[in-house]
Amino acid sequence: MMQGLPLLSLAIWAPIIAGVAVLLTGGDRNAQAARVIALIGALIGFAVTIPLYTGFDLQQGGFQFVEMRTWIDTLNANYHIGIDGISLLLILLNSLTTVLVVAAGWQVIESRVSQYMAAFLFLSGLMNGVFSSLDALLFYVFFEATLIPMFIIIGVWGGPNRVYAAVKFFLYTLMGSLLSLVALIYLYFSAGGSFSLFDFYQTQLPLVLQVSVFIAFFMAFAVKVPMWPVHTWLPDAHVEAPTGGSVVLAAVMLKLGGYGFLRLSLPIVPDASHLLAPIVIGLSLIAVVYIGLVALVQTDMKKLIAYSSISHMGFVTLGTFLFNAQGMEGAIIQMISHGFISGAMFLCVGVLYDRMHSRLIADYGGVANRMPVFAALFMFFSMANAGLPGTSGFVGEFLVIMGAMQVNFWFAFAAAITLIFGAAYTLWMYKRVIFGAVANAHVDELQDLNAREFLVLGVLAVLVLVMGVWPQPFADVLHVSVNELLAHVSFSKLPAQ
Repeated sequence: MMQGLPLLSLAIWAPIIAGVAVLLTGGDRNAQAARVIALIGALIGFAVTIPLYTGFDLQQGGFQFVEMRTWIDTLNANYHIGIDGISLLLILLNSLTTVLVVAAGWQVIESRVSQYMAAFLFLSGLMNGVFSSLDALLFYVFFEATLIPMFIIIGVWGGPNRVYAAVKFFLYTLMGSLLSLVALIYLYFSAGGSFSLFDFYQTQLPLVLQVSVFIAFFMAFAVKVPMWPVHTWLPDAHVEAPTGGSVVLAAVMLKLGGYGFLRLSLPIVPDASHLLAPIVIGLSLIAVVYIGLVALVQTDMKKLIAYSSISHMGFVTLGTFLFNAQGMEGAIIQMISHGFISGAMFLCVGVLYDRMHSRLIADYGGVANRMPVFAALFMFFSMANAGLPGTSGFVGEFLVIMGAMQVNFWFAFAAAITLIFGAAYTLWMYKRVIFGAVANAHVDELQDLNAREFLVLGVLAVLVLVMGVWPQPFADVLHVSVNELLAHVSFSKLPAQ
């Protein structure tokens, strides 16, 4: 807390309360009121996270802004929240993304406006709950609850196959999580009847049981990232989701999987994490290389960026399981950077879709002739997506490659290949959409960015540039937390034989 304010609780519940207020505006006759209240709620949700950053002690280990209240007394489950450097950056990313998504959907969404805005506010609060939970049952409740708003966003405001995509998204992620619930219940009894993550961290399990728990967690988090081969729900979800849904899904929701590995898998079962790391690294490299090739042949811009996300998220799981500081910090910075860049890329596609109602690359060509400001921003984000030095896309990937080099040259070599593939599929798409002569009458009628669109994309462009040129403020937040986690994971918890 700061000056008596429960800032972390406010970051969770302020957007949710604002979402309820938005719903109370009623039907679409009060759509403008719903938009205004949603924007105010999103801005308050972001504003209360700023003191979390300014008041965060970079030299202090452990968790800060901790709040503890009894929740379910009979289960010894508590409303126990707190943040370290890892969760702080993700909360900031989530809260900022919500503001941008509300602004981006200001004029685009014309039906069920209050429900649309409320769904994103609920989702924002729930994801902040995941990132700050220090009680395993609380973590699981928030983790699963995030499925509901996103399911509704895809299923109600999505494309022609939205119901199929929403159900596939829900089933994949729910089925993956059920095993993790079994693991959490087992750990509850192993920890003497406590759901506290700190008690879980001190629980000593034989290697066989550690492996079982790791696999259960892996099923939940690998689907969420998503890792190859359980990635097939993501392209469908992205293609059918409205622009705002795609932005939040790529920018924040995928990070729940990476965060789960860092907060649960590694510290609770470190020996199993070390034992099975080669498998995770192998799957990550397949995602980085193979999915990059799959992205090359896509004809739909959204699907191309969706596959690009899977490839870039492969760096996150690769860096996490290298068990060195550069790899892990690179993985976390990659999560934040990917949030900025992928969100911006989906917003750019949304700008074009709002004007032409097509995502097919073949329907475009010569857009730069009619939308020069948009073309310049889209070029910048495309370069960042390809990992251009000086943008945030380079920082995380470079650190992960550096970390991989310390473990195995061929890991680093395979990871570096994606920089070539990333440039190939991103710039080839950009060339066909933006350059050349005006392809058809529809392109000839395009209007450049309006002030609202320029503001949303401009904020992301500044963040991508600042993080690429000056990543130190982001890295400083991480150092102590990452070093503490690595020290814990390097210490064997196997019971004495």
